[in-house]
Amino acid sequence: MAVADVEVEVLIVGGGPVGLAARALLDRWGVRTLLVEKHDGLSPFPRSRLVNVRSMEIFRRIGVAEAITAQAFPPEFGRIRFRDTLRDHDFATAGMVGINAPIPESPALGVITSQDRLEPTLLAAADSPVRFWVELTDLIEAGDGVVGVLTDHRGGGTTRVHARYVLAADGANSTVRQLLGIGTTGPGALGRFTIVVFDADLRRWSADQPAGVYFTARGSFAPLYPEGGWAWVGPSPEQGSDPEWPDLISRSLGPGPEVKVEVLRLQHWVMNAFVAQRFTHGRILLAGDAAHAVPVFGGMGMNAGIADVHNLCWKLAGVLRGWAAPGLLETYEPERHPVAERTLAQAVANTRRAVEVQRRRHDQLQHGSTASEQVELPWTDRFFDQLELILGYAYASDAVLAENTAPASADAALPASAAPALAAGTTPAFSDADPAAPGRRVPHLVAAGRSTLDACGEWFTVLTADPARWRRYAAAQSSTAAYPLRVEPLSVAQAAHCGLGPHGALLVRPDDHIAARFGGPPGDDTLGTALAAVTGH
Repeated sequence: MAVADVEVEVLIVGGGPVGLAARALLDRWGVRTLLVEKHDGLSPFPRSRLVNVRSMEIFRRIGVAEAITAQAFPPEFGRIRFRDTLRDHDFATAGMVGINAPIPESPALGVITSQDRLEPTLLAAADSPVRFWVELTDLIEAGDGVVGVLTDHRGGGTTRVHARYVLAADGANSTVRQLLGIGTTGPGALGRFTIVVFDADLRRWSADQPAGVYFTARGSFAPLYPEGGWAWVGPSPEQGSDPEWPDLISRSLGPGPEVKVEVLRLQHWVMNAFVAQRFTHGRILLAGDAAHAVPVFGGMGMNAGIADVHNLCWKLAGVLRGWAAPGLLETYEPERHPVAERTLAQAVANTRRAVEVQRRRHDQLQHGSTASEQVELPWTDRFFDQLELILGYAYASDAVLAENTAPASADAALPASAAPALAAGTTPAFSDADPAAPGRRVPHLVAAGRSTLDACGEWFTVLTADPARWRRYAAAQSSTAAYPLRVEPLSVAQAAHCGLGPHGALLVRPDDHIAARFGGPPGDDTLGTALAAVTGH
């Protein structure tokens, strides 16, 4: 059997949303990649359906947010509804914050869409090669890279790929994680479930009360596409049993007029709940479900994976292009592992909360409750309390500098009470936290119709109310050390909101997180010292 050799900078294993997002991000940095996927094409199943507000911010950067929104449901579908059966009235409901209406913390709006609509859009966002039905079967670490052994299930050939780095986004049953012998912590498998994709006319029970998902005692129902189609998700039948799925779906709708159900396809899957003990192994890095598999309640799993690769890809690019030291990649795990742990804990709590709603309703029915009685929701109006988790966390690593890194200066920040009001709709919800502390995502502030997030990109960004002064020092750094660096203006009010004096600045990383904050004007080595420290260069 012929063996071919290929050389790339990054080998991406896994062609789901996380692997495809990594490919698109690295393509914007000009990094040569090869993505391999062991299945024969993109997933035909809807699976992950919620693209949260942080992921949409990242997709704005890639340039695909508008295309994703165009195929998604309108905001009124950003709601969950609990019913005894789909034919009944709601006994509980909650809006998905950041999905059902704009929020002041972000310029983006999350959407409800199906993974089989999302993946083709991400695939089209880059030109680097993708090979389907090609499986990674072995990894061999070399001194200056990794050799991946690939088996082509279509042609039967074998390929050795010489890569500087391997990014594993190959799912909860990750081959890469297993080859490396990396263990996991957490509850593990929570149960076996089945998703059934079907066609039926259910408008009578959904058109006037749209939702992204209807939780019922007989399984969950979800509209798939704006033009039609449905999915049912419920516990898998006992092994050996093979139900008549159209009949099962019809019965699950509840008593009432017969509805014609056409089953199109189905998939059995295991709901996992774990975090990998390590996210890195030499030049091999885990992301997405390979690093952390979380229950579906709250829709955080895929989105956490997209945030993983947004954190990781600029670091890979910096190391491969020479303006960052290899040690920068060592900051990936200490930054993302704690977020994965918190995400898993929240998703498990979400699952318990959803089950609690159904339990309370069951108790009401047992005691003769009428259908109109409401169940008190065991969560706040911020859907499953997740907004702070996806926008409010702060990284702590060597790629984030502690305060007071700039030379001492009398240029203190304005007191908040003395600062003019910010533009309408820009006050963060996390009022008990410093919105521009190093490690946090840069706050969304609007100036001249543009968000501070849109001023950032594939470069380090200096945000300041004194851009002329900082541009002089930035030009010197870009010319001598080849750092990708830009300076963008803030208003004096916005600078004060960020804890800056009129000549201070934020240094924002390419993943929108604040690397350093300088209260006063720069000295000769302020930027150079900070950039060298952040990049380990």
